[in-house]
Amino acid sequence: MAEVIRMPLLSDTMTEGVIAEWHKKVGDTVKSDDVIAEVETDKATMEVIGYVEGTLLYVGVEKGKAAKVNDIIAIVGKAGEDYKPLLEGGGAAKAPASNGKADAAAPAPKAEAPKAEAPAAKAAQPAGDAAAAAEALKNATVIRMPLLSDTMTEGKIVAWNKKVGDTVKSDDVLAEVETDKATMEVIGYADGELLYVGVKEGEAAKVNGIIAIVGKKGTNVDAILAAEGGSPAPATDGAPAENKSGDAQPQTAAATAAPAESNGAVKDGRVKASPLAKKLAEEKGIDINQVTGSGDGGRIVKKDVDSFVPGAKPAATTAPAAAKGGAAAPAFVPAGQEGYTDTPLSQMRKVIARRLSESKFTAPHFYLKIDVVMDKAMEARKTINEISPVKVSFNDMVIKAAAMALRQHPFVNSSWMGDFIRTNQHIHIGSAVAIDEGLIVPVIRFADQKSLSQIAGEAKELYEKAKNKKLQPQEFSGNTFSISNLGMLGIDEFTAIINPPDSAILAVGNIKETVVSEKGQFKVQNIMKLTMSCDHRIVDGAVGARFLATLKGFLENPVTMLV
Repeated sequence: MAEVIRMPLLSDTMTEGVIAEWHKKVGDTVKSDDVIAEVETDKATMEVIGYVEGTLLYVGVEKGKAAKVNDIIAIVGKAGEDYKPLLEGGGAAKAPASNGKADAAAPAPKAEAPKAEAPAAKAAQPAGDAAAAAEALKNATVIRMPLLSDTMTEGKIVAWNKKVGDTVKSDDVLAEVETDKATMEVIGYADGELLYVGVKEGEAAKVNGIIAIVGKKGTNVDAILAAEGGSPAPATDGAPAENKSGDAQPQTAAATAAPAESNGAVKDGRVKASPLAKKLAEEKGIDINQVTGSGDGGRIVKKDVDSFVPGAKPAATTAPAAAKGGAAAPAFVPAGQEGYTDTPLSQMRKVIARRLSESKFTAPHFYLKIDVVMDKAMEARKTINEISPVKVSFNDMVIKAAAMALRQHPFVNSSWMGDFIRTNQHIHIGSAVAIDEGLIVPVIRFADQKSLSQIAGEAKELYEKAKNKKLQPQEFSGNTFSISNLGMLGIDEFTAIINPPDSAILAVGNIKETVVSEKGQFKVQNIMKLTMSCDHRIVDGAVGARFLATLKGFLENPVTMLV
């Protein structure tokens, strides 16, 4: 069935988006991870990914035109598939009229031969469903999982602020959604009653999936869901669910009773146990006959002995064993058991895994290292902080120096676009921040044009938002170069994975007092180690080396950054 692509909610203040560019045209094949279009919002220009596969059947908004949030902008499906019933007020409205006339014209044959009509009725059912859905959609609005970041594929419902039956206004916050980057609010932009909730709290929904329906009371929600290929509203299936659970209880009881009868794993007077299990039981002083086997046919294996909790009898049997051993050391008995904890992946962790794997295994990384003497930078920072309204950190100085160096080496400020290289005219520095759920990269925009105090103030604000999961999409997207700093955690040096679509990332180590020899004399200098990971498709070794030399010059003589 064809899938509708709607204008996503790309920021919490967005009400409509302008199609800046279409990357596909009608008739083109679309893959689930293809960028279909670029949309200009009130905050930034972001990519729209359809997350469906097929052929682009319909484009509803021309380039340069705007569409309201949740409006249909495209339809993807099988080549030649009839998509018109999916368009509100489109072909779907005509279909019911023609069907109605045909039914009214021939009532007699229906009465005479109901069996013969059955196949025809079945064939007409999809058209009827589409007609019913189109009629229902006149009085209801479908709320879908919005695309809240350019890397988001699904969102997890953290909390519903409304429940079924509640009155909803167009500016009400319906739910809070956890994405791979932040927790954001979902606004329905529709008035009416909350008729349907499709995703429970704590569960995830794919981007563009139905999460709620708002409309007039009594609207046929089931018709809308059926047309979408979803399940009908759960209100009507309460009784069958009770019967199913009731039937399952005796079966469960019977299933659990069976293992209880096989305790001991004894057959014809012989204990069925692995040699290792027998040895462990002997070492621990456990009566093997009391252990329940979980292996084939009730056979006792190592884990059964490990998890066995001895009672009073095993304690008594250890006395002869101890006496027999004489002066031998007592057998080791672990205090606990082997175990582990499985932690479900958060949306952020899923995207980190996917994006960094793609980067590492797609972009050919190579690494350049350089030592920077930070003596003058330390003196300059002390003086700057005496007059700066905001405390300037060494990381702020690295951001500024990197931005100034990128201005002189634009190839390092480039992106790999598949069949061409994009050299960015603007310089937006992403600065990686570690939070409980993973890693996020707030972006300092136009960093080369800002003063150290401006960078420090903006970075501090963004880091606080990141830790509180309050970053907006435009604040963590659009980077042209990234910096990862583990120096404050005592790391001397490390290599980082390039943050797509950047061509390089700078890994910053700590500042460490180091004894160096200069002109036959030993002295102590404060050294900071930098490692740059480069995408060899864009940045060659000499280009990266020249960039690092320029960066080193700025940091070793900070006054040059003020010129």
